[in-house]
Amino acid sequence: MNSRRSLLTVLAAAGLGTALPAALGAGPASAATDLYASNTDLYRKLAGREGIDFARRYRRHAYTDDDQAGAPGSYGRTAVLALHGGGIESGTSELCLGIAGYDPKNLTPHYGTGAPLYDYWMFEGIRSSGNSELHVTSTHCDDRVALALAAGALNVVSVHGCTAAQAGAPASRPEAVLIGGRNTVLRRYLREALSAAGVQTIDAAPGDDIAGVSPDNICNRTLLGMGAQLELTTELRAAMFATNTVKGRAGSVNAEFWRFADAVRAAVARMEADPSQVIL
Repeated sequence: MNSRRSLLTVLAAAGLGTALPAALGAGPASAATDLYASNTDLYRKLAGREGIDFARRYRRHAYTDDDQAGAPGSYGRTAVLALHGGGIESGTSELCLGIAGYDPKNLTPHYGTGAPLYDYWMFEGIRSSGNSELHVTSTHCDDRVALALAAGALNVVSVHGCTAAQAGAPASRPEAVLIGGRNTVLRRYLREALSAAGVQTIDAAPGDDIAGVSPDNICNRTLLGMGAQLELTTELRAAMFATNTVKGRAGSVNAEFWRFADAVRAAVARMEADPSQVIL
């Protein structure tokens, strides 16, 4: 486990540059550079372009409680989000599906009978180029389905892409995930599970631009008012696919991909068993 700021300090002192050329779909834009003030703004200005420029995919599972004797339990435990999928932050659509329990190639359950399937929502850039223009920062996400999923769940895991420099990963080992969000317990479970799976983890510092700690960040707009945000570096995401293209990724996920998804799901299962998950 590393601290992003301490790594940046060490790299600077050593005279090592942390900047890497941003590959297509490599990392996030910022609110200051977004063309659209919100998802609603994007939908209005790109009216008629859904399915051409962008796409939205989601799945909401049914919850029922017909037992008059028991306490209500009809709320989602966990939802998985990918706000910048497709060609915006490459690989995050597929990871969203995998963590939710689905095979990205055909959307069939991957983990077998009895394994949990989580609600998911994603926004995807599907242009042949220029998808970064479709980025809407997490604190400005106002898609109604995304907000409903987050507000109806105890936990949200929001999957994003960044560069190694943005995560504070050392140049000698750029494959890393920056773990943020307001749920410190879930962050710890994610860090422990991912580290055990051999993934380099870096803790987001509260003041980092991509720390995911704003209450307005959709990952924190849950029933408990907190969630988790995962920022995977370009190199880590690239290692998860045999064919790292928009059309090729879904059908070419590899062992590294599933190792990451397995670890996140293990952390989520541990979180769901935590005493803090009880809603009276």
